[in-house]
Amino acid sequence: MKRTATAVWNGSGKDGSGHLTTQSNALDKIQYSYKSRFEQGVGTNPEELIAAAHSGCFAMALSFELQKSNFVADSLEVTSTVTIESGTITSSELVLRGKVPKISQEEFLKCAETAKANCPVSKVLKADITLQASLI
Repeated sequence: MKRTATAVWNGSGKDGSGHLTTQSNALDKIQYSYKSRFEQGVGTNPEELIAAAHSGCFAMALSFELQKSNFVADSLEVTSTVTIESGTITSSELVLRGKVPKISQEEFLKCAETAKANCPVSKVLKADITLQASLI
């Protein structure tokens, strides 16, 4: 399986702008720029997209881990905060709030740690990945 996305950039690094389109068109010419990446401009940025990818990948990986242990989540809410320092993504902090009927905290944490270690986005990131997990 292969997935694609296309970036188009016009102009200089600081004054230029671009747009991103994904194969599925879920993102269709979504704007990004220096301001949306390093300041508070309109549009998205690569780090925000990595955070979204990590949150989504981890949540799905966790749902499979829970299923292996005969649990089904009512909800899994995951926020990833990606930190970039000196041009390098240095960390992704996952904050998980899960509502999973009849699971113990210990089993929930075990499944969450396994998902963190094995989701494809965690595997591709060469960054420190932390996890805070709580049942609600």
